[in-house]
Amino acid sequence: MQTRLPRIYVDTLGCSKNQVDSEVFIAQARANEFEIVTDIEQANVLVINTCGFIEDAKQESIEHILEGVSLKKEGKLERLLVMGCLSDRYLDDLRADIPEVDKYFGSSHTSLPDVLKELGGRYRKELIGERMLTNPSHYAYLKISEGCDQSCSFCAIPIMRGGHVSRPADELIIEAHKLKAKGVRELVLIGQDLTWYGLDLYGKRSLADLLKRLSDVGFDWIRLQYAYPARFPMDILPVIRERENICNYLDMPVQHASTEVLKSMRRGMSGPRMRELLHRIREEVPGIRLRTTLIVGYPAETRKHFDQLLDFVRDIRFERLGCFAYSQEEATAAYDLGDPVPPAEKQRRVRELMAVQEKISREHNESLIDQVLPVLIDRIEDGVPYGRTEWDTPEVDNEVVIQNADSGFSTRDLHAGSFYNVRIADAEAYDLFGVIVDAEGQS
Repeated sequence: MQTRLPRIYVDTLGCSKNQVDSEVFIAQARANEFEIVTDIEQANVLVINTCGFIEDAKQESIEHILEGVSLKKEGKLERLLVMGCLSDRYLDDLRADIPEVDKYFGSSHTSLPDVLKELGGRYRKELIGERMLTNPSHYAYLKISEGCDQSCSFCAIPIMRGGHVSRPADELIIEAHKLKAKGVRELVLIGQDLTWYGLDLYGKRSLADLLKRLSDVGFDWIRLQYAYPARFPMDILPVIRERENICNYLDMPVQHASTEVLKSMRRGMSGPRMRELLHRIREEVPGIRLRTTLIVGYPAETRKHFDQLLDFVRDIRFERLGCFAYSQEEATAAYDLGDPVPPAEKQRRVRELMAVQEKISREHNESLIDQVLPVLIDRIEDGVPYGRTEWDTPEVDNEVVIQNADSGFSTRDLHAGSFYNVRIADAEAYDLFGVIVDAEGQS
């Protein structure tokens, strides 16, 4: 039984969507005068926000839960709470297998009133849209929707988080203003499928309208992540092109390029149509940088299909690309296809594809040498500043390493969260190296 005021440590696993959920929980907890600690040894309550997307993530989540159970048995914790995707997906199994957890709850914020009540507090409705940022305060994620209506054969997200639910635009604008007031300069829009935004609330997809309203809030950068390619809303492209504070950047996980594989994946698109869409996006928004994610080793993927994927990558020349080996997930449509591609072959294909992409990335980066670009400084480590261009999302994409400065300006005078004009002096496949040319920047 809990006898002391909660001192809560929040352990967040998984993606940026989980991070936002943790930040909402922390804001509510602090409003109840609960103490949020950054060292688990200071806590008497542990909240683990789990990920259940693929097998590796599930195992990591379970390991963290079992470590929490051990701390509780040793008397170092009074309560252990588990939230997030793993709870959504395996609630009954978790309750049966790990009964030492005091409460399991999912990713939906509708669970918060009961959770806070059990901790001795109450849910504060006036804090809707309020968050306690857990990353550097100059950027923040804005989750515009929850769940997904797509039926991709390999994906368990709809199983865990349910169907697509858009957040009301007025609520999002309120949250955006609150983030702006906290000093946030870069807003990263996230959702499992941004392109479906508004359909359930307004009877039409409304991402373009939302982008315009968010642009007017006054952020320096607004970035889009996770756009679904099938039935892509072309009306967002003029908004990206015409609004200066919307980054020329789009994260669109295409997953594959073979028509046969895409059909088995239930992606609603053929290989040729995928190529046509990507070329059209580049025509409509000159200078846009495209990030994508690919899956290799899917059950239907033959060597021929993989070679088609390599040709596709060489043709499109994505500026940013991540590749993952297929993970067989129970209860998904692809589960019954088995997992015929051996793990070693999957990893070999990952390496082969990334070798192709590394050459492309290096060529893209080398083309930037001698250009002067606005760079947002994220952090300074051991006196070395690290920043990003508008074409790079936090913690995922390329960094710009600031080596020194022109005109005698010292890098010691740089500040994280400020913009500076940087001349690119050198480049590697996944990093840029530059010198400050404008001490004033856009700070």
